Amino acid sequence: MSYQAFYRAYRPQSFAEMSGQTHIKQTLQNALLYNKTTHAYLFSGPRGTGKTSAAKIFAKALNCENGPAKEPCNTCETCKSITEGSNTDVIEFDAASNSRVEEMRDIIEKVRFAPSNAKYKVYIIDEVHMLSTSAFNALLKTLEEPPAHAVFILATTEPHKIPLTIISRCQRFDFKRITSSDIVSRMEEVLTDAKIEYDEDVLKIIAQSAAGGMRDALSMLDQVVSFSADKMTIEDALLVTGSIGQEVFFQLADALIDKDIAKALACIEKLIEDGKDPVRLTEDFITFYRDLLVLLVAPEQTELLEIATGDSMFLELASKFQVDTLYKGISILTNTQQEMRFSNHAKVYLETAIIRLAHVPKEGTVSSESNSELETKVRVLETQLQQLQQQLSQGMTLQATTGTQDQPKRQRQKSSGGVKVSSGRISEILKTATKTDIQVIKSQWASILQQLQKSHAALLNDAEPVAASSNAFVLKFKYDIHCQMAMENKTFSTSFPQLIANLTGTMYEVLYVPEENWLKIREDFIKQNGLKQSTPETEGNSSEPNDSMELLQAMEQVSEDPLIVEAEKLFGKEFVEVQDN
Repeated sequence: MSYQAFYRAYRPQSFAEMSGQTHIKQTLQNALLYNKTTHAYLFSGPRGTGKTSAAKIFAKALNCENGPAKEPCNTCETCKSITEGSNTDVIEFDAASNSRVEEMRDIIEKVRFAPSNAKYKVYIIDEVHMLSTSAFNALLKTLEEPPAHAVFILATTEPHKIPLTIISRCQRFDFKRITSSDIVSRMEEVLTDAKIEYDEDVLKIIAQSAAGGMRDALSMLDQVVSFSADKMTIEDALLVTGSIGQEVFFQLADALIDKDIAKALACIEKLIEDGKDPVRLTEDFITFYRDLLVLLVAPEQTELLEIATGDSMFLELASKFQVDTLYKGISILTNTQQEMRFSNHAKVYLETAIIRLAHVPKEGTVSSESNSELETKVRVLETQLQQLQQQLSQGMTLQATTGTQDQPKRQRQKSSGGVKVSSGRISEILKTATKTDIQVIKSQWASILQQLQKSHAALLNDAEPVAASSNAFVLKFKYDIHCQMAMENKTFSTSFPQLIANLTGTMYEVLYVPEENWLKIREDFIKQNGLKQSTPETEGNSSEPNDSMELLQAMEQVSEDPLIVEAEKLFGKEFVEVQDN
């Protein structure tokens, strides 16, 4: 008989021989034991984690002459034929090379025939995600309602490529990566059965390189055994797997602690000259930093280490690092590894990362001089804080005595909406306001609104000038919020008077006031100056034309719409008729 590779010769033939996947083995065994098997299963997970092996074991346990049972007997004719691959009722179908709809239709046509020498016809479709859309559609109905004697087991490494209509008709089992300890245990069983001497450190290197895949681990083990003469050594394993020994990482990490960048770069150059892949080197260095972090925070958990060992040498190395330094180092290396995927200059990225790692301890440490400067600044700030607290405590008494007097004044200067109103300045304008001055502003009001920015003109939709002197005028707002926005908008406050100056030739001072405050100010001004609104009876008895009456009449006309004023100016009052809709 010709030589068989380890991964073929030692393929598990029962659930007990499978490494890991405890949750899957228990579920399938209970289904077999209590006769609760279903018609379709989906096995998904990384390569080399036992999907096809579990499918064959399940097919044997289902068709075993002593079953269905938790474990196949592997002694009856049915179990032997399934193991050898000669049983016609257990069909292995490779979807990668048979993805067309024609091959799937051939299976569908034959599935209705009863099994010839077994209890069930089991279809194991490997790499099922490679099927075409037409093949999936052809399989769909049969997969949903197959004959009672048919069982489908679909295996894939990329379940996201399978249509949801297929997944929903299967019981899905997600296979996990096998742990390094389980891989090492399985390799020990294989080497013991093959009567080959081994070193556990060698097996750990192989398990770490396998990245959770049992088939990859057994293939590399086979290669190391073939490469070695009498006994496997760590050097042989490192050479075959392309991994790097812990001593090299120790030297590299020690050089980074000492900030000896030249030594660190020379170490990287030597590894690359020996044929090490920069991407793989970066990945292993991340794992080594992770081991140092584990040694630093949980030194008793040595079984979690993958590259470093828990001896005193590495414990001493880990103690030289800070936790934040290791976090930063892992982050730098991880980002470097991602950037390498999109570049042809992986070596440059790795060398740049090494230089950055050499500066991480320096960045994470505070010098004694910086520390003393920081303490001095803190003391100065504390002194200033105490002085401010004393000033505040003294000022509170003064504020308490004067607050009651200032409060009414502040309240008079604010509207109900919180807008500050210069009532005194508005009263001064009213003393010199004339009808002619307000008409100058009103005549240009329509042009002003047209030339303003849209956002600024929107603020003046419900605003109108109500009183004006030769160099200032009062602008009344219907809503407090618009008045406040106009007062707080510096751009508007600057451009608005300038625009009016361009049209009128006068740089006016503009005072903003809400309608509620304006009515109160106007009423107080009339009372304070002894003005009375004219009536037909009093107007005839007036002995002299009082200038205050002219001012009052001008103030009475402030509510006129500026658009109406402009229309009367253009066409004349006798031709303008205002209608309210």
